[in-house]
Amino acid sequence: MTTTAPLGAAARKEITMKGLRLIRRHAAAFGRFAGLGSGVTLAASAALVLLSQWIPWMAANALTTVASTVVATELHARVSFGHGRPGLAGHLKSAATIALGWLVTSAAVGSLVALRPGAGLVLQQTVYLSATALVGTGRYLVLRLTVFAERAPQPPTGGGIPLRAAYDAAA
Repeated sequence: MTTTAPLGAAARKEITMKGLRLIRRHAAAFGRFAGLGSGVTLAASAALVLLSQWIPWMAANALTTVASTVVATELHARVSFGHGRPGLAGHLKSAATIALGWLVTSAAVGSLVALRPGAGLVLQQTVYLSATALVGTGRYLVLRLTVFAERAPQPPTGGGIPLRAAYDAAA
């Protein structure tokens, strides 16, 4: 049976500091995500109002939804997550999260209308905004953990053969 020695004070402090840096980094990314997403949503709302003066509302809504999804995906990939250009696959995956979010918020408001047909505007907006916050948090997690996940550094290789130093550094 082997035992491990307890961590010294310096090692515990280093682990704590790394943990705090990780929390700060993800909190900052989430703040950028929320700020950019809110800004794009407000701009899309203004564009929708303007476009609907010249074309039917449904067409204006479709255009602003597609445009704001593309813009938000670019911004989130580059600014929120520091990932670089998202590419077509990133855009499609991001669009899928938006489609799922639309279903969730629609189901939440639809359920409210079915359960409380006379619900007032304040309650409707409370349900909608709560569902939107839940969807936004879920969207952040999906994008952060899968679509724009941080890539592990690849070990250097020497002519297709992994170098011993890379293995030692990884350990």
